[in-house]
Amino acid sequence: MSATGPEPAGARPDAPEPAGAVPGVSAEGYRELRETRARSPWRVAEAAAARRRRSLLEDRDRLLIVAADHTARGALGVAGRPMAMAGRVELLARLMTALARPGVDGLLATPDIVEDLLLLGALEGKLVIGSMNRGGLQGAAFEFDDRFTAYDAASIVRMGLDGGKMLCRIGLDDPATAATLESCATAVTELAGHGLMAMVEPFWSRRVDGAVRHDLSPEGMIHAISVGQGLGATSAHTWLKIPVVDDMERVMRATTLPTLLLGGDPGDTPQHAYSAWREALGLPGVRGLVVGRALLYPSDDDVAAAVDTAVAMLEVA
Repeated sequence: MSATGPEPAGARPDAPEPAGAVPGVSAEGYRELRETRARSPWRVAEAAAARRRRSLLEDRDRLLIVAADHTARGALGVAGRPMAMAGRVELLARLMTALARPGVDGLLATPDIVEDLLLLGALEGKLVIGSMNRGGLQGAAFEFDDRFTAYDAASIVRMGLDGGKMLCRIGLDDPATAATLESCATAVTELAGHGLMAMVEPFWSRRVDGAVRHDLSPEGMIHAISVGQGLGATSAHTWLKIPVVDDMERVMRATTLPTLLLGGDPGDTPQHAYSAWREALGLPGVRGLVVGRALLYPSDDDVAAAVDTAVAMLEVA
C-alpha cells in the first residue's frame, strides 16, 4: 500500500454498490486498509502530510461539503432506517462516490473517517474540515455536554486540515452550556490564530420530554446566530453552519459572516429539502451547502445523482 492507500478499483465486498456509484474499492483494497490500520499506523500521518491541498473558495462562489460526522454521536439513522449508517465499508464507498463527483469541494468528518479516506486516497485537492466536539451523544442524559472528544485545534493544524467544525447547542436551562460556549470560543480563537476556518453550528435548544430539541423558528435561529458569531477573540475566520428555516431572509440579516446551509435528515420529503436549499442559496451571505445523509443515503440510493442535483443548485443560485 502506498502512503495514500490503495487506488479505487473493483466492487465492494460488504454491501451492494449504491445505484449510480463510481467503482468502489476492491475487496483487496479494504483488506489492505485494515492491515495498514493494524500494522502501519504511521501511514496516516504520511498520507496527511502528502495530501494536496487547495484554497478555501478558489474560483468558486459557493461550496459543497459532504458531512460524515453523525456516527460519532451515535446518530446512525436516516429517513426512518435506524441503522442505515452502521456499515463502515458501505459508508466509505458512498463517501468516495460523493467526493469523486465534479463540483464537490470537500469533507467534514471525525478523525476515524478522515483517516480511512486519507489512506484510500480520496481527499486529494479537497477541503477537509475536522469535526471537533462529539461528546454530546444523541439521546444521552449528558447530550448538552458537547465536549471536544474528536479533533482539537492543535491536531487540525498537525494533520494539515483546512478548518474545524463545532456544534454549539445553547440550552438556557442546562448548566453544561457554559462549558460548551467556553470550549467553542477557545477553539475559534485557536483556529483563527492559524488562519483556519472555524465552522460554528449554533442552535437555541432545550429539553422536551427528555430529548434535546432545537428552536427552528426564525427567532430561535437569530438568537443562536447572535451568540455563535460572537464566540472567540476574533471572528475573522468564523463561518456559520445553520439549517434552512422559515423566513430565511430575516435570519440571514442577523449576520455578516459567510454561512453554509446544513442538510439534516431528509426524511420522506427530499424534494422539499431541495426546494428549500435552492431558495435559500440565493440569499446574501449564503456560501453553499454542508450535506451528509441527504446525499449519502438518498431514498433511491443513487448517491451520484443526489450529489449532482446539489451541485446544480450551487451553479444556478
